[in-house]
Amino acid sequence: MQVSMLGFGGAEIGFEAASVSTVERLLDSALDAGLNIIDTAECYKGSEELIGQAVSHRRKDYYLFTKCGHASGFAIPDWDPDLLVQSIDRSLKRLKTDYIDLIQLHSCSEQLLKQGDVIEVLQRAREAGKARYIGYSGDREAAMYAIRCGAFDTLQTSVNIADQEAIELTIPEAVQRGMGVIAKRPLAKVAWRTGEKPVSAYYGPYWERLQQLRYDFLHVDLEHSVEIALRFTLSIPGVSTAIVGTAKPDRWVRNAELARKGVLPEAQLQSIRSRWLETASGQDWRGQR
Repeated sequence: MQVSMLGFGGAEIGFEAASVSTVERLLDSALDAGLNIIDTAECYKGSEELIGQAVSHRRKDYYLFTKCGHASGFAIPDWDPDLLVQSIDRSLKRLKTDYIDLIQLHSCSEQLLKQGDVIEVLQRAREAGKARYIGYSGDREAAMYAIRCGAFDTLQTSVNIADQEAIELTIPEAVQRGMGVIAKRPLAKVAWRTGEKPVSAYYGPYWERLQQLRYDFLHVDLEHSVEIALRFTLSIPGVSTAIVGTAKPDRWVRNAELARKGVLPEAQLQSIRSRWLETASGQDWRGQR
């Protein structure tokens, strides 16, 4: 797959209950601007249905990624093989397609990966033509096992100014083994946006880290800080694409304009890396699910 520098992440449209008309405007403008990846998951509430309703008629214009396993709210336990089978079929129906370009196992533990049966479900889906490729979405020890077991085509992992462990731990080995690397949360959830600690616990860890990291560029214009954060993630060797989520119709196009400015100057990239390495040393700043 020849993927675009940025992909669209479908979490926000699901959790914020965006309207179909909003998603149509958002994705049509993004596709017209060069987007060719849409990434979602069953657990993103109504995201898959919205994507299917909004752009299934443009199916040849994009690569479709989804995730299974972390389903939230179903009677069958998360990552149960039977759940995975059902999840994949539900995703195909909701997304209004007969195949998914990339089905990803959604952040299950190293222990579950080692059992093998969860991986076998994805392999059978690929053999049946329901998926072209299979991947793992996660971090740390589980991500390393997913890389080394040789079963997966891609790794989706956390990479941003507040979450840099994968830059040394997993990405180099994934690249060495020929895997595509998808960066999730490339903007660190813009946890610094308001200048105050976010109420939601979802943003809390990144907010706390950024208070210690004290990057100078976070204290200037918000658009400039977003640009630096995004370009930092895209500057990491081995990253194939970065998944940016939004429910705002014009935001993805603006992010694409920022990304087209290219990688950061080497001195700026290394300054951010050095600050991370100095500050994170001795702390358990693991990648976030």
